[in-house]
Amino acid sequence: MDLIVEKSVLKGQVIIPGSKSHTIRAVMVASLANGSSTIRSPLASEDTLSAVRCCRGLGAMIDTNQADAWQVQGTGGQVAAPQGLLDAGNSGTTLNLAMSLAALGRPGEMIELTGDEQVRRRPVGPLIDSLRDLGASAESIKGNGCPPVRVSGRLTGGRTRIACPTSQYLSSLLMACPLAQGDSDIEVTVLNEPDYVQMTMDWLDSQQITYENQGMHRFHIQGGQAYRPFDTAIPADFSSATFFLCGATLLPGSDVMITGLDFSDSQPDKAVVDYLRRMGADIQQGEEGVRVRSRPLQGATIDMNRTPDALPAMAVTAVFAHGPTQLVNVPQARTKETDRIACMAKELRKFGVGVEEFPDGLVINPTKSLRAAPVEGHGDHRIVMALSLAGMAIDGGTRIRGAEAMNVTFPTFLELMCDLGASMKTAS
Repeated sequence: MDLIVEKSVLKGQVIIPGSKSHTIRAVMVASLANGSSTIRSPLASEDTLSAVRCCRGLGAMIDTNQADAWQVQGTGGQVAAPQGLLDAGNSGTTLNLAMSLAALGRPGEMIELTGDEQVRRRPVGPLIDSLRDLGASAESIKGNGCPPVRVSGRLTGGRTRIACPTSQYLSSLLMACPLAQGDSDIEVTVLNEPDYVQMTMDWLDSQQITYENQGMHRFHIQGGQAYRPFDTAIPADFSSATFFLCGATLLPGSDVMITGLDFSDSQPDKAVVDYLRRMGADIQQGEEGVRVRSRPLQGATIDMNRTPDALPAMAVTAVFAHGPTQLVNVPQARTKETDRIACMAKELRKFGVGVEEFPDGLVINPTKSLRAAPVEGHGDHRIVMALSLAGMAIDGGTRIRGAEAMNVTFPTFLELMCDLGASMKTAS
């Protein structure tokens, strides 16, 4: 499926749907709890439904029939071996978190986990090593340090040392170690995206889990604990809001009110507001929501280590600034659904943009001679949506291949953008 985008102006109000990252964590915690939980205002997308499918495979009973309130009957931490593979689809978060959950199964009961082609290219070797250190059995079935993986329990606790180029490794261990037989000590030598770990810790705190955190470099987690059932609403997703923040900023004449965002939440992509303000954006926070009005932007240097998911949208925004923009210190963007650094450089050059690619980021050199061009979404939801922002700013019409990838995290993206006046439609 292709996305056809014409020049547009965005005006009106938009309500941002629930957070993908919080929804997946809520499903995992509820599945480990002893009792019935209610997850209100969840995000229903391919990624979150992959988490539901995997947790069902591990023994949780999950009813998603009510769109605004999922019901979860947890396992009490007694994970069952499924019949067949656990398939995380395109969700690397689900795959990584579910690996440690699988290590809570009965000793000798093997659980195999896999994902789609993109997920099967994402390394999980450091997490495998730490699960072994903490008493479980884990291996990469093909011996390449990537999924599919085979895991069996049970976590006993102990000591491990891990480098986390993706925060998902640490979140995975922190979620499972409270249910290990004994205490666990984790030394973290490298940690990208620390705010996502903070999101996981917020869930642990809400569950009154006992642990010690020494500056996110060392953790001590008490074993033999339990998760409790809960009734909680999912906060709106700042990663999804990024496209509306950037779109309303860069498209001349735009004026958008974004509602539902909670700036007290630990989601890292709320930093996009600060990034855009540093570039000169007109963004006002008030009781009604966040109002964004277009204004000429200036290039800036932005450290994106905490916010790799925002790289595609920020790269497009930089195209329409005055002067170069450097997006730096985000090497992990190369190991997401795609190599987002290389893919964004390739696609922006098709519009005539001057782009310099570095191991850990991009330099965007704006040009006034932009041209419409057919571009490729690379099967990456965030690249598709980011390129649509460029399409709304460039004369002549833009065709983006692979638009179905939007359903991974934001199935209502097209609808919400069109409600604001975007000229977008899908085509086969």
